[in-house]
Amino acid sequence: MQLKLVLLLQLVMATAMAQQVDSIHQLAPRTVADFQKDFYIGEPQVSYSNKIVWKRALKAPLILTALSLYSFTDNEAFDKHEVKEIRDRVSPSFRHHADNYLQYAPVAAVYGLNLAGIKGKNDFTNRTMLLTKSMLLVAAITYPLKTITAVPRPDTGQRNSFPSGHTATAFAAATFMAKEYGHINMWYSIGAYTAATGVGAMRILNNRHWITDTLAGAAVGILSTNIAYLTHQYKWGHHRKHNASQTIVVPAYDGQTGMVSIVHVLH
Repeated sequence: MQLKLVLLLQLVMATAMAQQVDSIHQLAPRTVADFQKDFYIGEPQVSYSNKIVWKRALKAPLILTALSLYSFTDNEAFDKHEVKEIRDRVSPSFRHHADNYLQYAPVAAVYGLNLAGIKGKNDFTNRTMLLTKSMLLVAAITYPLKTITAVPRPDTGQRNSFPSGHTATAFAAATFMAKEYGHINMWYSIGAYTAATGVGAMRILNNRHWITDTLAGAAVGILSTNIAYLTHQYKWGHHRKHNASQTIVVPAYDGQTGMVSIVHVLH
């Protein structure tokens, strides 16, 4: 039953997002290529102007933010209290810590694929700097919002629920993997975003967050990685000697647990 509820919440989040994307573009023709560019699961196109690139980068975060705000309202379609009532009725005792680790799975997958010889879009140094910038942006956006909004958590009432830091980290990591490997095979992106959606669902099932928090967290994560990539100058490591070693430190914090990843590569 718990597994079914996880899958149901994943489906609700994914379906709601897909419906909003479809409704926004009813007046404009959509193609598979357009969808791939929006979610970084197709061959990247470099011919687009900066304005169009930024519009694509902001599209999903804006949709998710709109859904989050809508779920704050008293409505019959998508109400945060109704989602919590379903959770309390179906699986009130659900407790699992997998989301603490699953949020970093796409990052581990990117470096694992690279070690296995499957090259991504960027070299080690630029890839790691992009990840670092993305995670710093997540922290810079998430924690001030937690303080400003002071939304009580559904379990403890502690006023730091909005947005979900776990979900923001998970979607930042998923977008990172989609950027690095989505142009090679769309399933890399699909797998990464599925894992991230699972983190959001588990935050709700663990009664740590409202669905509003997880939707906003997803928006923050995607936006952070998009900004990191769009503003990166790709100058890192260009003058590095080929026989030099590399050590990169990547900080991460989800509101409860701090983590520092140290990656050292010898040449």
